[in-house]
Amino acid sequence: VLVRWRADGMELRGRVVETEAYLGGEDQASHSAGGRRTERNTAMFMKPGTIYVYQIYGIYLCMNISSQGEGAAVLLRSLEPVQGQEVMRELRGTRRKEGARTLKDRELCNGPSKLCQALDIKRGFDRRDLACDSEVWLEWDPQAPPEPQKVVSAPRVGIDSAGEWAVKPLRFYIQGHPCVSVLDRAAERNGHSSLDTDR
Repeated sequence: VLVRWRADGMELRGRVVETEAYLGGEDQASHSAGGRRTERNTAMFMKPGTIYVYQIYGIYLCMNISSQGEGAAVLLRSLEPVQGQEVMRELRGTRRKEGARTLKDRELCNGPSKLCQALDIKRGFDRRDLACDSEVWLEWDPQAPPEPQKVVSAPRVGIDSAGEWAVKPLRFYIQGHPCVSVLDRAAERNGHSSLDTDR
């Protein structure tokens, strides 16, 4: 569960239900492809558990967590909101047109930029350590289902220009979960899934 503590004392929580892996230098879809180090992607080369926040389209943010391997990271793609949904709805509403319909809980964090908006993830969180940060951290899920869940492995989203890396099954999501951003029926049919037994 990703937890975001706000200065008003409110804690926002979302259960991770979808991620994408970026494997570093060899991965042509990664910001660190070819070992490329820049001011922007420095967090990818820091110790595992370092937050990497970057901007897309000049306005939206995405949150990653550095992982094992030189320049490797995991993109958080979707969360299931479990605490603070009304505050999340307000935060998401600041980017929506006036008079837009009310977002359902499953729509609050079902995309990488949506979850950053809903949990008020800031650009300034880049390079912070999830293991000891006082405003954002990961914790074990006390409400995890007792039975293992099926995890689908599928190609990542929006990286068509990455050659052979565009089709590698490096996106992982809980099968049948309503908060997943994009379903991959072909991967589900072809049995690209496993049981999540390490929660």
